[in-house]
Order: sequence, then C-alpha cells, then structure tokens
Amino acid sequence: MVAVTAAAVPAPTPEALKAAAAAPPTQNAAFDCTTLFVADKAARESAVHALASASKNDPSLFAKVDLAKVLVAALNDKKNATARDAAIEAVKIIIADGEIKPLEPVVIDGGVLNALLETAADKAKPTATAAVESVVAFVQAMSPWATVLVLPTLLTQIKTAGKWQVKTGSLSVLNQLVVSAPIQTAKATPEIVPVLSDAIWDTKADVKKAARETLTKVTALISNKDIERFIPALINALINPEKEVPNTIQLLSSTTFVSEVDSQTLSLMVPLLSRGLNEKLTATKRKVAVIVDNMTKLVDSATTVRPFVPKLLPGLIKIKDTIGDPEARSVVDRAIKTLREISQVPEGDGSNLPPLKVVEASSTLSQFNTVYKKLNASAPASGNVLVGYATRLAANMSQLGAFEQATWQTLTPYVALAQATPEPTKVVDEWLLRCVNAAEEDAEEEDDEEGEDLCNTTFSLAYGAKILLNTAHMRLKRGHRYGLCGKNGTGKSTLMTAIVNGQVEGFPSPDVVRTFYVAHDIDGSEEDITVHDWVAADKRLLGTPEEIVQALEEVGFDADRRKQSIGALSGGWKMKLALARAMLFKADILLCDEPTNHLDVVNIAWLENYLKGLTHCTSIIVSHDTAFLNNVITDVLHLNRFKLRRYRGNLEAFVKAVPEAKSYYTLEAAEDYKFKLPDPPLLDGVKTKEKSLLKMRKIGFQYPTQPVQQLYDITLQVSLSSRVAVLGPNGSGKSTLVKLLIGDMEPNKGGEIWKHPNLVIGYVAQHAFHHIDKHLDKTPLDYMLWRFQTGEDIEELHKANRTMTADEEKKMKEGALYVFEGQKRTIEEVLNRKKLKQSYEYEVSFKGMSSSENIWIPRDELVKRGFEKKVIEVDTREAQKAGMTRPLVRREIEKHFADFGLEPEFVSHNNMRGLSGGQKVKIVLGAATWRRPHVLCLDEPTNYLDRESLAALIDAIKRFEGGVLIITHSRDFSESICTEVWAMRDGRLEASGHNWVEGQGAGPRIDGKEGEQEDQYDAMGNKVANNKAKKVTANDARKAKKARMAKKKAGLGSDDEE
Repeated sequence: MVAVTAAAVPAPTPEALKAAAAAPPTQNAAFDCTTLFVADKAARESAVHALASASKNDPSLFAKVDLAKVLVAALNDKKNATARDAAIEAVKIIIADGEIKPLEPVVIDGGVLNALLETAADKAKPTATAAVESVVAFVQAMSPWATVLVLPTLLTQIKTAGKWQVKTGSLSVLNQLVVSAPIQTAKATPEIVPVLSDAIWDTKADVKKAARETLTKVTALISNKDIERFIPALINALINPEKEVPNTIQLLSSTTFVSEVDSQTLSLMVPLLSRGLNEKLTATKRKVAVIVDNMTKLVDSATTVRPFVPKLLPGLIKIKDTIGDPEARSVVDRAIKTLREISQVPEGDGSNLPPLKVVEASSTLSQFNTVYKKLNASAPASGNVLVGYATRLAANMSQLGAFEQATWQTLTPYVALAQATPEPTKVVDEWLLRCVNAAEEDAEEEDDEEGEDLCNTTFSLAYGAKILLNTAHMRLKRGHRYGLCGKNGTGKSTLMTAIVNGQVEGFPSPDVVRTFYVAHDIDGSEEDITVHDWVAADKRLLGTPEEIVQALEEVGFDADRRKQSIGALSGGWKMKLALARAMLFKADILLCDEPTNHLDVVNIAWLENYLKGLTHCTSIIVSHDTAFLNNVITDVLHLNRFKLRRYRGNLEAFVKAVPEAKSYYTLEAAEDYKFKLPDPPLLDGVKTKEKSLLKMRKIGFQYPTQPVQQLYDITLQVSLSSRVAVLGPNGSGKSTLVKLLIGDMEPNKGGEIWKHPNLVIGYVAQHAFHHIDKHLDKTPLDYMLWRFQTGEDIEELHKANRTMTADEEKKMKEGALYVFEGQKRTIEEVLNRKKLKQSYEYEVSFKGMSSSENIWIPRDELVKRGFEKKVIEVDTREAQKAGMTRPLVRREIEKHFADFGLEPEFVSHNNMRGLSGGQKVKIVLGAATWRRPHVLCLDEPTNYLDRESLAALIDAIKRFEGGVLIITHSRDFSESICTEVWAMRDGRLEASGHNWVEGQGAGPRIDGKEGEQEDQYDAMGNKVANNKAKKVTANDARKAKKARMAKKKAGLGSDDEE
C-alpha cells in the first residue's frame, strides 16, 4: 500500500507573504518575472510564453527565477486581483505550452498547489473558477506517479479547509485524478476513503453532495469481484449507518470471499466493519467477526492489513470480553487470532504499531547515482530539483511494484532535462534493473527445473462458503509424483475433484492432458454387474479386451473374481478395481485420493511399485499413510494459508524444510488438539470391566449371492476392557464379522449372538460417509437433530436385528395367543421393561383390551413366543435412554463435536457438502458416540484423517472407559492401542492377546474399591451425609445373637435397639 506523505515545504508566514506581495517582482538575469504581472493581459500572456520557451533551452530556469515563490506571493496578494489572475494564467499557459515536466516540482514542492486551492474561495468567482481549472489541468497533465505527492494537500484541504469552496474545488481535482491516474488513485484509497467518509457528513450541502459523488467514483476503482456488487450498499451504509449497517453486514456475511483482498478493498470494508462492532445485536457482531476472519485470510501480506489493525483489533478485543454468547465469543476469538497472525501483531491492540517500511527516495537516488558510475559518467548535481523529483516518482513506482519498462521510461524526460548525457533512455533502463534487483533480494527462488510442463497455472478455489486457495500457483512436470499435503479441511480432495471437473482456471483441457481420478465411485445401481463387464462398459478406457483382462489380473482379479458382482467386493478389492481402471485409462495425470484406503500390506507394496514405474505419467497423491507417501513421492505440494507451494524430495525432506509439518509424519498428539470420547453409563450387573457384554458362539454366515461361505465357526467375546484389532487381508471377512456383531446382519449358518440388554454400540462403517450421504445439504447440527429426534438413533431402526422376516412374523403370530386366568388373549405390543431378579420382565398389551388389562411377562417366555425382536426394540430404547442424559440442543451438540476438533462454525453454519473428508469423518464419529456407547466399532477409522487427528483419536481411545473394536491396515494405529488381535483368514478367526477367552468378570470393580463410598451432593452442591449402615456378615450376626442370649440368661436384659 502506498504511504501518502505531504511534501516538507515550510509554510510562509503572513508577514512574509505581505512583504513578498508589496515588493517588486523578482528580477533575474535569465528572465524578468515582473513582466508576468503587468496590467496588459496580452503582454502578460506573451511574457509567460517567452518564459516557457526559454525553459526549453534552460531546464533549470524555473528554479533560477524562483518561480514557485513568485507565484505563491501573487496568489496570496488579496489586494491585487490582477496578480492573482496573472499567476493562474501563467500556470495554464505553461501547461498548454508543454512545459509540464519542469513545472511539476514547482507546483507540488513550492507550495503553488496549496495556494491555487486556497484561491478557489476567492471573492471574484471567475478567479475562483480559473484557479480550480488550473489545478485540474495540472493533475491531468502531470505524471500519474505524482498522485501520492499531490494527495496529502488535497485531503488536508477537504478535511480542514475553512471555506467550503476550497473543499468542493479539491473534490473536483480528486475526480480528475480518478480519470487520469486510476491505478495510483486506487492504491491510495486507504487514505482517501476515510476523508471522504467524513466529508459526506459536512454541514454544507454542496460539500456533502460533491463528497458523495467523489466517493462513488473512487470506490468504483476497487476491482475486488467479491464486493463489486455491494459497493452501492457499502456507500449507503456510510451515508445512513443507523439503518444500513446491519443490512449490509448481513449481505456480506453470506458472501464467499475468494479474490485476494488488497488495501483498496479493506479501505471500503473497514469503516463498515468498525461500525458493526459497535452495534447492539450479538448476531451482527458475530457476523462482523466472521467477515474479518474470512477476509483477513485472503490478505497477501502483513503490510496490506496493518494500517487497518488499529481500527479493528481494539473493537474485537472489547466485544470478546463483553459478548454473552460463548459460541459467538469463540468466533470473535478466532477472528482476533487470524488478524494477529496475518498482520504479525502478536500482542497489544495494534494502536501503537511502528510505521510500515516504504521505499525511500534516498534509496532510488543512490541507485540513480550508481548507474552513472557504471556508465563512467558524472551524475547530475546533488541539489538538482528535477533529479530529486524523478527519484520520488521512482520510489512510488517501486513501492507499488510497477517495474514495467514502459512505465519507467516516463522518467526519461526528467532525466534528460537534468542531464542530456549519457543517453537518458539507457540511464533509465539501467536504473530500472537496479531497482528491480533491490526489490527482489528476498524473492522466492524460481522453479527452473527441466522437464515437460503438463500444467503451469495460477488460480483460486472455494467450496461452498469456505475459501480453499487464493491466487495459488501450480506447476506439474511429466513423470513426477506429487504428494499433496495439508491439514484436514485445507482442500486436498476438493482440489483434485475441481481438476477433474474442469474448475481449475488454466488447467489443460482433457483433449490436451488426459486426467483420471482414482476413487471407488461404484454406483449402487451397478452392484449386480460382474467385475469384467463393469470395466469393459467404461467408454473412456483405451484398452483392448485382452488388455482389460491383463490389467485385472495384474491387480489380483483371477478368472473367478472377474465373474463376481462388484457389490460383493470388499473395500480393498473395490480400490484395486479402481486402480485397474486407471491403468486402462492411460492417463497423463493420475489423481489418487487416499489410494491405500482398505488395502492390506501386500497390495500397498504392489501400489508403490506400480506408481514408481510410471515414467510418462504424473501422479498427484493424497494419503495419510506416511510410509507409503514417503516411499513414492518425488515432490510435495503443500497447501497452507490458501497457497500451494512445491518442495523437492520426499516427505522426510519436506519435514526438514517445514518443521511445523511434522504432524504429517508422526503420530504425536498435540497439546492443543485433543479428542474426547464420552464415557459410557454403568450397566446392570456389570461390576468389572472384564465381564462379557457381547458374545458370539459358533457363528457361520454366507452372503445369499455368493457360492461359498464367508464366516466359519466364529467364537468371541467383548467387554469394557476390550481393545481389539481386527486384522486380515482384503476380503477375509473383517467387515462382515463386525456387521454381525452390531446387528446390521444376522447369522444364517448357525450359531448364536448374545449381548447385554442395555448395551449400546457405536459404529463407524468402512465407507464412513454412507452414514451422511443422504444428508449432505444439512448442517451437522440439523443432521443430529434429525437422527436423534425421537430419543432413539434412527439408524438402529434399519438394522437386521430390528427388521422382521416372514418366518419371524409367522412365529410371532403363532406365539401371540396367551391364556391368562383362563381367558384367551392375543399379544399386540411389547411396551415397557422392569427388572426381574437376574433378568427382565416386559409389559405387554392385548388386542381389543384397555391398558388396565396389561400384564408383565418374563423375557425368556416372550423370546420363546417369537417376540425376540420386539424385546430387543424395548431393550434398545431403554439402553439409549441411559445414554441420553444431555439435551438435544445446539449448544450441547456443538460442545460434543468440539471434543472431536470440529469448530461450531462448521457444526451450525455450514452444510456437510462443503466439508472435507476429514471433517465428515469427525461428524460420523461424533454421531456414533452421541449416545455414550459402551463399545465402539471403528471400521477403517484411519481413512481420511490426517496424522494429527489420528494421534488425537489414539489418545482419546486410550482414555475411553468402554470397549473398542478396530478394523485397520495401519500398523502404527493398531499397535499403539490394541492389546488383543482377531486375525481373520479365509473366514476363520484366530484370537489372541488379552481377554480373548471368555472372562468370568474378574478384575477391579468399576464402582470403586470394596467398602469405599462416593461422596454425594444435593442439587445445591451441598455434601449429603451417607448414613447407610454397614452390611453385617452372617458370622457377626451369630456372635451378636449369642451375646444377647448370654445377657438374657444372666438376667441383664437386652437393649431393644440391639
């Protein structure tokens, strides 16, 4: 941003001006200035033409005759109208004669500009009009790079002038700058807009009207596409803040910002945002904080945003301490952190920031003199007015990064006037090179690596309301393997999807570069198609029938597997099928999004070798399997702070270059990033964590569409202490086993499953997104309100153990006939449950009878009568009631998801469609644990989670008071938490480790040590005395009875209380 500073010209005292006006015009051997002010107008004009002509031969003539002092004295002579008119005419004629270059330092640095503006209030209207016209003509003809030298005088007059005519005249000049120097004026909007914002409230109607017109013209120079359509609303908000500020903030808060935010944009936005922080409504303040957070992220450098920090940071700090809503307070806190990070203001409120570093004229002057030394020539005299002026223009160009040759050649006339030799054009070109080198000393090293470019583009990317990349540069070389790294939510998968969908600006079209996205995107309607037919039906593939068979065989699909339906494939085999299709596509660029998901160790090794062998194909890989990524990639593309930067080498080299990215490579939990799993409620009859809660006995299972059985003779148990890793190659039956455990499917080849009636199981499926796929247009908050609206998990209603088959319906109908006190009745519904010794009995209603006729029937009898699933329904409902101890309200849901690292902004204000894969997994985890499950089943939980989130999940599982079952191919993950292994191979289970045999409940008690009583408190927090009598053993009771009998026999009597 350009720093506008006034020229250091000493203001003449009133006495000096009077003396100058009374004294005869300055005489000079070069030119007689008194001829400029003679009474005859024609003679005056002739003298000015002569002066302009003489300056062509002597460029320093204006300085020699002290023209600035002469003109200022004449303009300030309030008693001599002729002198004032003559001075104005002189400026106009010199401009018309083409001598603007030597005149510029005279007008700007000599005080003539200020004197002309003051003359705009002259009592003689023609003189006042002519004065304004002369300044307008001057700024129109001068170098546009002198804009920042003119602006301080203009803005000071608009702000402080005592005469309204001076203010309107200055606004007219500013309007001309908008036309003749739009780029330079736009860069100066941070200084212009605040002054105009005050001027629109001027007491004089003429000034108010002119200021509004100028503000409209100036803001039209702002080129940010995100706010262009809101500019009229922003101006209205400045004019009518009471009414328009909240409405405009509402408009802006619903806007997705993707364009880079520069100082011009901030200059218009900050007055509105600053005002919004003082609004009464918490909702408005929260929206301001969201806008500040989003816009600040798109600022390219600290120098852009720092001038605005004093106007925003104090207000944000103030409302953070006073706002009542905790969620809104967290949004404000996030905005403060972002503003501090981008502006590099780690502490304080930013009110005493040091001035920004600017390119000084002394620096460009030094470079200018060095050029002459290099050319073996003497530089112009150090006091040369034109050289000093040209170096200030050069400083302004350097400050704005304007290093185009054509721009710098506009300095040639000034250099030529100062000294004709060496060739001024050559001097300016050399001067430009030196200034460029000085500016680029800290510039980033260019990527000049050899090789064919497949892509070289700069683009921005957003998804929904979330900004992902802003003016990011991506360059891809043929044959390279790029690892796309970044935290969850930075846009890795979204970027690859955008590439495939042609949404990345400048990315080569499919006709030029064939790009293939590797994902198991199998449609549910295609599940019955065989593997071979499904691949052959893809018209995009270039392989012959023989090549299709060869590709499928290469990834492990033998003749039998090629005949299988794709719906019967496990997650691992579906990924291998996707890889086979990618091979046949013969792509130039392969986009691999988590290619190791669901793959076992053998297939991961095969994938490594395959990708390394692609010498003519470029790969972009997103993977949280760090060992795989480290072995495969040649470069890292790092997504950070909305930019994309390339680092050469593998993941280890990247971590050395960027130490803070260590979380991509290790499984170390960060201190400030923790997950927390809710502890389960107590279960009736379960006194130790070792007691079995769920058992399988001799279970067998076969999919109806498969010729062979999937599971054989499975026997296992699960307790609160279980930490089980379910391991095995792809297709060995791991996910099938877990689905039987949780009730998604039922055994059909013998065996039985028992679980504690009150047991609650939380489940995250292998394809975790299937839980939320039909709800992507909901926010996570809306999804939770829908899923648990009845007090029960709606997902439970669709499980196999809750769905009646035809045989079960028939058995239940036969068992519904019940004889009670000689009367035949038909059981209609199972309603409630209560404890009955070691089991439960259930309240049942009868058809055609009132509720007063309901009776209670033991569990075992109802099961025998075929009502097992009705009993399970009541058990599930009662079990979930025990876990539903918290209200289903926004604040509680946001707090729950915060335990999984998901911010309230994403929970309540963003649709799930716009979230990353990692964020969606956190939603699924949160939903699975909302009921406070006793056992958590996680099928491939490492898919889509980054290393930092994995480390947090491991830490949370270690502290979890319930049991955990994990299916995973990640050795780091399983070995860090699991003490028990269920190894699956060919449908059979080999269990080993802690607690794999049936336990008898031995172990430490859940509810504390023997005899130890917990402190109890009433509703007011007061401690309640525990007067519970100590349990008397049988031996103590016998002793007490003997003592009483002995007392009675001795005639001593016995105490009644005893």
